Amino acid sequence: MQNPAAPTHERLAGHALVQALIAQGIDTCFGVPGESYLAVLDGFLEHREHIRFIACRHEGGAAFMAEAQGKFTGRPGICFVTRGPGATNAAIGLHTAFQDSTPMILFIGQVGADVRDREAFQELDYRAVFGPNSGGLAKWVGEVQSADRLPEYVARAFHIALQGRPGPVVLVLPEDMLSTPTAAPVLPRIVAAQAAPAPKVLLELRSLLLAAERPLVIVGGSAWDAAAVAALQRFAERWQLPVACAFRSQDHFDNRHALYAGDVGIGVNPKLAERVREADLIIAVGPRLDEMTTRGYTLLEAPRPRQTLVHIHVGAEELGRVYEADLAVQSSMPNAAAALAALGGPCELPWTAWTQSAHADYEANLVAPPVAPLDLAEVVQAVQRLAPGDAILTNGAGNFSAWLHRYWRYAGLGTQLAPASGAMGYGVPAAIAASLLQPGRCVVAFTGDGDFLMTGQELATAQAHGARLIVILVDNASYGTIRMHQEHAYPGRVIASALTNPDFVLLARAYGLASERIDATEAFEPAFAAALVRAQSTLLHLVLDTEVITSRTTIAAIRANALEQQSAS
Repeated sequence: MQNPAAPTHERLAGHALVQALIAQGIDTCFGVPGESYLAVLDGFLEHREHIRFIACRHEGGAAFMAEAQGKFTGRPGICFVTRGPGATNAAIGLHTAFQDSTPMILFIGQVGADVRDREAFQELDYRAVFGPNSGGLAKWVGEVQSADRLPEYVARAFHIALQGRPGPVVLVLPEDMLSTPTAAPVLPRIVAAQAAPAPKVLLELRSLLLAAERPLVIVGGSAWDAAAVAALQRFAERWQLPVACAFRSQDHFDNRHALYAGDVGIGVNPKLAERVREADLIIAVGPRLDEMTTRGYTLLEAPRPRQTLVHIHVGAEELGRVYEADLAVQSSMPNAAAALAALGGPCELPWTAWTQSAHADYEANLVAPPVAPLDLAEVVQAVQRLAPGDAILTNGAGNFSAWLHRYWRYAGLGTQLAPASGAMGYGVPAAIAASLLQPGRCVVAFTGDGDFLMTGQELATAQAHGARLIVILVDNASYGTIRMHQEHAYPGRVIASALTNPDFVLLARAYGLASERIDATEAFEPAFAAALVRAQSTLLHLVLDTEVITSRTTIAAIRANALEQQSAS
């Protein structure tokens, strides 16, 4: 077996590609095997002591795993798929990586040059399908025609995925190129350039802070590390600033901290939403300030907010794209947070009561109205009590996630994997990826019945590769989010949102998991406690009445309110 660090020798381009990935620090790749990249698969076999290939059951699940890998590690998540159907199946992972600003590389096998441009079997033009010039799903799409240039293309893919606003890149691999011998050397590990705030900008920011009476920090986005999170916390403590987290970025600030104000996203605490409106200074560190975080661009009005806005973002292209900020700062998150932490504060601050009330509002929002017979708030709180402090929580999309976002207190970076893109089916694949990458940690996937059945077959992947996870499946026999919107817009007129589900307990057991049906709150805690100490993965099937549609209201209340508004108009 060849050592990938050995001096360059002639080998198949597919083997050179695997060596290039190892040189970039990649030890795990996800994908579905295909005949269009057999030489790469052979390279994984050759270098199996240094890197592993996780064979998944669907390209959408594989792409979600790679996206979660990118979120979790900060390095590009790696996914391999075959041409045509394989590539298009993986598109959902690309879309999530793009909207979530996650570094990821999708490698796609391609037809050989001898049949190119004939619409050969499963042939597609991936620049047209995914490319940025067509409003596509990737930052860049490259196709490697020469085996000798393959390492160059891989290095460029890593550069683009990591540089500026991180995101997905597509690299297309003609199968005849992959089976061509090459002696091209692999290139060194890529590290993104790190922009930093200029001293003049920091003085301006300090002046804006000193003039403020009701400041608020909103933290989010990607390209953070533990040191940056700690530095941001020091900045907030020095200036006694309330800190809110952007949509599905709740692990960017310790939710137990006295300065934490809550998350700004779907199901936002109404008092926090009002606080964003009332703030006279918003310091947005990292987030794009997207539709979910701004509640449809209403909490901060586009293009010119009423609040004074400082927008700090890693990508220059995002600054001014939607909002005209009073101070726009391009910086990496580590450099921005370090600079903010060093920003000297005054002896007295006029907003102490404002900050204290922000955290008090957050604490009050944790108090849940009782729901019988199964209370999801108590379920989340039981998981919090029993699970280790560094447990990783994952979820896909659906109203079930609102309970997790409202009641779970994220302790630190790397404990939340969730799609800002709103993609259903994300939670289970993300949990599998997290367990494979950090096998010693507790991983809990919250999923809904509609959400789970989009990628639930990846439980077979978990079993095949030794992932251990706990799946909490909330079954309300409905596409709940759609039902909620139907009742808002067309009260009482319901179509296509009801679901006929399998017996999830038996289904989980068929995959080799332990499983149990939970119909009442008191049955959950002992079942979860048993799952924590069990060697095998577990699925807990929670049966919820469709009427309990969100953590704040019911179907009946939504319908009555919509009918009342219709009558009034």
